[in-house]
Amino acid sequence: MKKVIQGGTIINEGRQFQADLVIEGGKITQILAQAPETLLQEAQVIDASHCFVIPGVIDDQVHFREPGLTHKGNIGEGSRAAAAGGVTSFMDMPNVVPPTTTLQLLEEKQEIAGRTSLVNYSFYLGATTDNIGEIKRVDPRTTCGIKAFMGSSTGNMLIDSIPALERLFAESPLLIATHCEDTPTINHNLALYKAKYGDDIPPQYHPLIRSREACLKSSALAASLARKYNSRLHILHLSTADELTLLDSGKRLEKKITGEACVHHLWFNDEAYLTKGNFVKWNPAIKTEADRQALLEAVNQGVIDVIATDHAPHTLSEKNGPYTKAASGGPMVQHSLTVMLELAERGMISMEKIVEGMCHAPAELFRIENRGFIREGYQADLCIFRKAPWTVTKENILYQCGWSPLENQTFTYKVQTTLVNGHVVYDKGDFYTDRTGERLTFKR
Repeated sequence: MKKVIQGGTIINEGRQFQADLVIEGGKITQILAQAPETLLQEAQVIDASHCFVIPGVIDDQVHFREPGLTHKGNIGEGSRAAAAGGVTSFMDMPNVVPPTTTLQLLEEKQEIAGRTSLVNYSFYLGATTDNIGEIKRVDPRTTCGIKAFMGSSTGNMLIDSIPALERLFAESPLLIATHCEDTPTINHNLALYKAKYGDDIPPQYHPLIRSREACLKSSALAASLARKYNSRLHILHLSTADELTLLDSGKRLEKKITGEACVHHLWFNDEAYLTKGNFVKWNPAIKTEADRQALLEAVNQGVIDVIATDHAPHTLSEKNGPYTKAASGGPMVQHSLTVMLELAERGMISMEKIVEGMCHAPAELFRIENRGFIREGYQADLCIFRKAPWTVTKENILYQCGWSPLENQTFTYKVQTTLVNGHVVYDKGDFYTDRTGERLTFKR
């Protein structure tokens, strides 16, 4: 049956306009100034009056913790939180148990998602010092990218060997997405603070331990290797103003070195450690207000293309305790769009730029087929939201881990409805689980 999303304000490709969207067979088939009455009588009508309609958010960095770490979260649970936040596609990271470093393990994760994910999905293959053979065999049409941990990580996925990095950048057939923090620099800083405080280091020293120098040294190495081998590099979760000069300028589709800003680095600054402690402990660390402003300006100017989450749930017990024992990372995928819209409400970014960074840019940079835009013939992955103030509380948090660093924060906008491939999966607090999302494919 046809669907018509009627009366909404579309935000797409740099402009806002009133239009009705016709959906059939999972795709957007027509964009009409006003749907005719004959069409409305035969279709299922979704009333979007007083609402905004955008392409579904594509989050290029989540950690849904499956397999092996499902006490923190899992793909099904993460996808529901994503849908409630207007996220219709995700790209999941390989630091699970066992790490996703073989094509067989990659396919096993795809199979789990095919059974349990409400939204569309793809998975990175993790790089190690010795799996270049697997990397060279990966299918570019069905795998989003290669993840390289050029900093502390899980298992054998820390690549601190220059020859191994050289080979990865020289031979990878896919985009290389990097976590860039220099481990020797971090270890040196940590030793200094442990000598003074033991394990109970005040959390406000986290950005001095995982310092701006550690970030820049590692990011600069990645950029130098990418330029040496003409590789496609995407530097994840940039956290400092210093790193912005490493990125390519110019037209998005012509860039070889691009960057991502995460919502928490755009929302918080280092003063948050004083009140939230380890609950805002992320790697890379949240830095200064000047860095936050520089990252926002870089997004506004198109220097940074992608806005994502690095959604990384941990249990409350894993976040509590002394600094050296507390896990790094936090859940964000339910609230990422809401946070960015609040920044728009404060005049720090436009809604059009949010849609560009969260929907259009990931689709373009990863070459995702027929998603990320409101266009005729594209998949009907859509988010409908409206101005409806609400407050984050324990009762409305959907994460399995049961907490959010945004608790007690009031936001101006709220997601009303999320459609994935033309199917309503979330509507005003209710989930519809009779269908699952699709595996993302890429034009490569």
